[in-house]
Amino acid sequence: MRTTVVRRTALTASAAALALLVTACGGGDEKGGNGGDEAAKGDAVSGAPAAKAPTAAELEKLVIASADLQDHKVAEPGEDDVFDPGALSVGRAECEPVAQALSSVPTGKPAASVQRLVTQESEAAKKGMPDLAGLTEEEAEEAMLDSLDITKTMTSLRSYDADGAERTLTALREAGKKCAGGFAMSVDGEKQQVTKVTEEKLTAGEDAVAWTVGTELDGTPAETKVVVFRRGTTLAGFSSFNIAAVGRGEAFEQPTAVIEAQEAKLG
Repeated sequence: MRTTVVRRTALTASAAALALLVTACGGGDEKGGNGGDEAAKGDAVSGAPAAKAPTAAELEKLVIASADLQDHKVAEPGEDDVFDPGALSVGRAECEPVAQALSSVPTGKPAASVQRLVTQESEAAKKGMPDLAGLTEEEAEEAMLDSLDITKTMTSLRSYDADGAERTLTALREAGKKCAGGFAMSVDGEKQQVTKVTEEKLTAGEDAVAWTVGTELDGTPAETKVVVFRRGTTLAGFSSFNIAAVGRGEAFEQPTAVIEAQEAKLG
């Protein structure tokens, strides 16, 4: 039996997941910044009150929790689940917003930010790693991939002062169009290639962008679902990755349940 190949499939898929999800999904500095300063000044001049960004404490109450989703686990990401924004470099400056959304690091200058790592396991994955004894080569590979049928979604809520959220979402949409053909990027010194950025249809919040981002790491192709929608001065971002899909070379669906649960909680 080709045990080495099976093991390599699992390790390659897991490595790609960690690199792209931060698993592909990373988080980074959650202290925020002074997003929307220019727009806030403009509102002051016009006499209109500047929109106030929710604080980190307020976002904590709005981010999804385990009680909001069935058959999903929701947890605060650990140190190994997130990237420092400074660890991300992009070959084309205009593509940086796409790379940031893909890697779940802040885009623009949010005033506050919180994150959760949402995990959904198939029934086969819940059983854990199978006993490969007595299985054929093909059966062993399939059983291994079944045990890796886990979708992880890094979910981020980021608030912006004034019209910072609207401007950031516009920048994301423009970057997705400009960089549809792909670009090179590096995370923690590990080089990878974004091969394509494909726009998808999605209705959520007051405005939204959704992509399937094709990537290649060490010769292994993969896809990540990236969604960002706006509700008022807050952006909700999702970077979702299925480990088994990498090994099979298959597509997987957007994390609809996660997106809908977060949208409902934002009101």
